[in-house]
Amino acid sequence: MKILLATEKPFAKKAVDGIREIVENAGYELKLLEKYTEKSELREALADVDAVIIRSDKIKAEEVEAAKNLKIVVRAGAGYDNVDLEACSARGIVVMNTPGQNSNAVAELAIGMMIFMARNQYTPGTGSEINGKKLGIHAYGNVGRLVGKYGKAMGMDVYAYDPFITDAAYFEADGVKKVDSVEELYATSDYVSIHIPATEQTKNSINYALLNRMPKGATIVNTARKEVVNEAELAQLLAEREDMKYATDIAPAILDELKEKFGKRVFSTPKKMGAETMEANINAALAAARQIVDYFVNGNTRFQVNK
Repeated sequence: MKILLATEKPFAKKAVDGIREIVENAGYELKLLEKYTEKSELREALADVDAVIIRSDKIKAEEVEAAKNLKIVVRAGAGYDNVDLEACSARGIVVMNTPGQNSNAVAELAIGMMIFMARNQYTPGTGSEINGKKLGIHAYGNVGRLVGKYGKAMGMDVYAYDPFITDAAYFEADGVKKVDSVEELYATSDYVSIHIPATEQTKNSINYALLNRMPKGATIVNTARKEVVNEAELAQLLAEREDMKYATDIAPAILDELKEKFGKRVFSTPKKMGAETMEANINAALAAARQIVDYFVNGNTRFQVNK
């Protein structure tokens, strides 16, 4: 078996060395493609491999067509909207993610962004504290649960909404209050931390009507996907409500416009930083390699996302 590690944005050397050790100890061959600049390079590298590990690299229909022997794609991270699931399924290619491996890094970033915005991006002037504020978690998965944990440690009152978790006891075990609707979550929260995936149901769902329910002085923190926020309606809201702030780990398409109009009420990281820690980098990389080996040896499809 030949396994390709294709990362336009490379893993740390320690992560690459760990992948190589896992792959070669299983008797497989590792092929490396890093810092490539043309999609043709990726398609060429895919031509003779049985498996591929990617980060934010895109595996679309053209790449699937080029990968004649491909059996499994593993996205080192939680999100997988950079992979064409339909094209992979049509070929019988298994697609997996590595849920939970980047969760702590993203959760720490979300809390850090709340403090950063509360303190006026660390510029002179009176800011505020997050202690005692109400924190709403929009989707209570691996990341959301950690954000809630850290928010509680900072003295915040934590609320959560997740339509896929109906048992209130699950939230109560963490000292988190379950709310019954997304509208209630936003109306309750001084800070909302967004952790929903980008699907046909969620794209543009964070809209004017929802955001305008938030209390005076509220802040929205988005470490999920930019597509879930209706950017035109966000701009309208910020124009009408000078008390509100928006911080995101995914640069909006209209970032320049937002910054020009709203200054330090808007912040975006220079590039997506959620998983940009040494620990997350290594965790996700090694998990991806182990999942591929486990699939080939044992047929384990636990983290398959295109069932």
